[in-house]
Amino acid sequence: MKTREAAMSLLIRIDRYLRRTGVPPSTFGRRAVNDPRLVRDLRAGRMPGARICARVEAILQEAE
Repeated sequence: MKTREAAMSLLIRIDRYLRRTGVPPSTFGRRAVNDPRLVRDLRAGRMPGARICARVEAILQEAE
């Protein structure tokens, strides 16, 4: 992920997914990239790499 804005956009989409589905953030992270701290770390400013973004995007697109 190249910019903070793009990372924030991804986080917003994840948060919407979490609210809509009721999935806990740790479960989402574990399912997406085997990292239960993923959402917490993104909220704290972690910049995800291309592989993580691709896996998260796949989960979000599946749900649409």
